[in-house]
Amino acid sequence: MCVVGGRSFLAASALTFLLCFQPLTAIAQHGGHGTTSSTPSPSSTAMQGRDPTAQPPDLGTGPQHAEDEARVEFKSQVVLIQFPVVVTDKSGQHTMDLKKEDFEVLENGKQQDITAFEQVVAKNSPLSETQADPGEFKNLTAQQGEPPRSVTVIALDLVNTPLLDQAYGRRELLKYLAQNLEPSQAIGLVVITSNGLKVIHGLTGDSKELIEAMKKVSLEPPAMQGISTDTQVAAATGDIPNFNPIAFIEGGDTLGQLRSFVVASEAPLATFRQQLAIETTMRAFLGIAWSLSGIPGRKSVIWATGGMPFYIDSPSSVPGGYLSALYEETMTSLNQSNISIYPVDVRGLFNDMPAAQPTATHSATLSAGRNAQMRQVSERSWLTVSSQQTLRDFAAMTGGKAFYNNNDISGLFKRAVDDSSSYYLLGYYLDTKNTKPGWRKLTVKLHDKEKQSGAEVRSRTGFFVTNATMNPNVVRQSDLDFAVLSPFDSTGLPVTARWLNISSEASMKLVQFGLQLAPNALTLGAENLVDFDVLTLAYDKKDGKEADKIAKTVRGNLSQDRLALFQAKGGNFSQKLKLAQGDYVVRFVVRDNVSGKIGSVSAPLTVN
Repeated sequence: MCVVGGRSFLAASALTFLLCFQPLTAIAQHGGHGTTSSTPSPSSTAMQGRDPTAQPPDLGTGPQHAEDEARVEFKSQVVLIQFPVVVTDKSGQHTMDLKKEDFEVLENGKQQDITAFEQVVAKNSPLSETQADPGEFKNLTAQQGEPPRSVTVIALDLVNTPLLDQAYGRRELLKYLAQNLEPSQAIGLVVITSNGLKVIHGLTGDSKELIEAMKKVSLEPPAMQGISTDTQVAAATGDIPNFNPIAFIEGGDTLGQLRSFVVASEAPLATFRQQLAIETTMRAFLGIAWSLSGIPGRKSVIWATGGMPFYIDSPSSVPGGYLSALYEETMTSLNQSNISIYPVDVRGLFNDMPAAQPTATHSATLSAGRNAQMRQVSERSWLTVSSQQTLRDFAAMTGGKAFYNNNDISGLFKRAVDDSSSYYLLGYYLDTKNTKPGWRKLTVKLHDKEKQSGAEVRSRTGFFVTNATMNPNVVRQSDLDFAVLSPFDSTGLPVTARWLNISSEASMKLVQFGLQLAPNALTLGAENLVDFDVLTLAYDKKDGKEADKIAKTVRGNLSQDRLALFQAKGGNFSQKLKLAQGDYVVRFVVRDNVSGKIGSVSAPLTVN
């Protein structure tokens, strides 16, 4: 298993250690399950963006809605908004053979000119593997130019799901894999844990492999374990009661004062845990989006969860403070990678009564009076309804669909997987003269009234236009920090790494490497501008300590002669690492600063 943000990787051998750093497709094709041994990873502090032992940041600062942020400064004046659209008839079957003229697209109620249109029928067959020459390491395993395929990643969420519901969700997932999976489907399994995202198995249609991998998954207490329902409501709404010790001593509403004391005491811990759950969840989705970005077509992520870690009161809501940019970038990366989220509430049918809560704490004991009981029922009901509403909104923002209040969890998994069989890909150019930040509402309709009858037209409900989503420079450093330590390869840029030669310098070795970028992989700026970062990190395979690091920025305008060569053969980059004798894993990250796309790949290295 591999962990994002964790302290260790588990690997069966040098080969499986390397495979921890491959995209989901690569893990599927190489496979490998067996006895594991512990291998340390480099420190994750840089990726988390703060010292884990430090005091929590000021969580109340920053705008709570995207429209409250600063005016947008567009990095590019040409922004193509593309999005998949699923059309089904009244029986739920996909509607085929529609034309561009059949659709109407509106942004914030204003009609847009559709400039890109394509009907896509996903091919149900395994992804073919790109063969690497000896000494080469690639971050893409699917052949370039392949037709889109039905690709689904199932994410079991342990951070936001009560422990008993985790077990039920895993059991239903095993049932789905045993009864419904077809060999032509490409399914990957991951788990969202408190230490980040773990790869359980890469993309495959082999149900036996997936079942055996899922059986090895260990459950863990969720982020809000031991936090009373009253406190969870207070943390979600920000309505923290004030405890009045004088009123408590003098008598009066004793139960009410005790409740205020309990909630006020738990609230700081609950708020901090909530923020960590938000960050862990968003980073997990960001890692999945980057890993699948190089695979063409619409992809689905089935999110088996117990609820969202925060409450969305409108589509433009952001967590606020230091998490706003992460949230906005994650949503944008999911949309740019054509990934739709399908939350499946593994809690099934829900009972709002306090006695039905298996994790009820002292709050239930304190709420013995009728008024206190009714208040607890009301708050528990609000927490459930708001969680389900937020799951619906979050799914709609990505073009997916939320499933809840249903005990047939395995059947819900099947419905979500089948939804990506066919779709339409539409696009239009964004008006960059409108620099107002916020959420742009996206509406897609059918013109023909006969075709509208009983039809469901589903696309993502909008997208963020903020500096974090439209100006790649805003998240430049955080992107590099996250990509260099992620166990996933980012596939937005096709990258090939090669070891070239080794020379000596005193007691050290100079190891030369070369990176090749595919033709047209980089986006050119004004006047044929090329602007990209290369970050290389070599760390000791035994103890995870950093051995050498190279950070370079390549920026310049290409002449016409060099432009023709660049478009024909792509770009190349070469540098030398200075290392002592030993075994290493070297992480290569390339970031296109014009588009914000990222490619990353890892390679083992032995220096004798």
